[in-house]
Amino acid sequence: MNEKRVSFSGVWLPAALLAPQLAITAVFFLWPASQAAYQSVLRQDAFGLSVKFVGLDNFVRLFEDPGYLASVHVTVVFSAATAILSMGFALLFAVAANRVLRGATAYKTLMIWPYAVAPVLAGVLWWLMFNPTIGIVAYALRGLGLSWNHVLDGDQAMILIIIAAAWKQISYNFVFFLAGLQSIPRSLIEAAAIDGAGPVKRFFTVTLPLLSPTTFFLAVVNLVYAFFDTFGIVHATTGGGPGQATTILVYKVYRDGFIGLDLGGSAAQSVILMAIVIVLIVIQFRFVERRVHY
Repeated sequence: MNEKRVSFSGVWLPAALLAPQLAITAVFFLWPASQAAYQSVLRQDAFGLSVKFVGLDNFVRLFEDPGYLASVHVTVVFSAATAILSMGFALLFAVAANRVLRGATAYKTLMIWPYAVAPVLAGVLWWLMFNPTIGIVAYALRGLGLSWNHVLDGDQAMILIIIAAAWKQISYNFVFFLAGLQSIPRSLIEAAAIDGAGPVKRFFTVTLPLLSPTTFFLAVVNLVYAFFDTFGIVHATTGGGPGQATTILVYKVYRDGFIGLDLGGSAAQSVILMAIVIVLIVIQFRFVERRVHY
């Protein structure tokens, strides 16, 4: 099948089409990123009356700070757990939806709806359900003999934000996994069934390997989501506490910059976060480029 190649006679039309996106990128990403990089090499007082160039001293202070290193550990645990939990349930639901014959449209629609919920609302929803006083989940846990109080227990607070963040992301992962499942040729599944492979063996030997590009893409997307888009969930549920048990990196940027008024240190933290995300995106594009090449 031949695809029609589109070409422009001049540069003004493509420039006009690109201008809105370029303007948004410049205003909401390039300019803030440049300001963060500039402030990361400065040190100023809380009132901004004096500014001093300190070079990389802000970065050195970060990696010598036990609180920051603890926040890195919290972020790694939180991001990995959120990605695994959300992708695992999304794949399970996608496999189930791919087998549904009656009411498939309604089932898929209901699965996608939670993605429209804002992160703050998702956090408040799960905070209410796990509230030690009025939460229905906390009440059910007490009935099973389990004491739940995420206000005092750091591990329970971590579990709460992981569940809230994963629930928010399941719908997004579900869409991609379902599309990947529906793109697998039925002939491959039928051939494996004829060879005597059961449903479980067919899934792990045929379906799952063919979903590897989708899985890798979603792994990167979910890690980026856990690093950045979960700020509202943490802020609405635990506020980074108890102590620093749920202070992920993006929340520590807010706490140090807007509450502690350490502008240089928080700018350095945001630069490190930006570098981590850039590395993840580069890895993703390298993988996609290699897949296309082969």
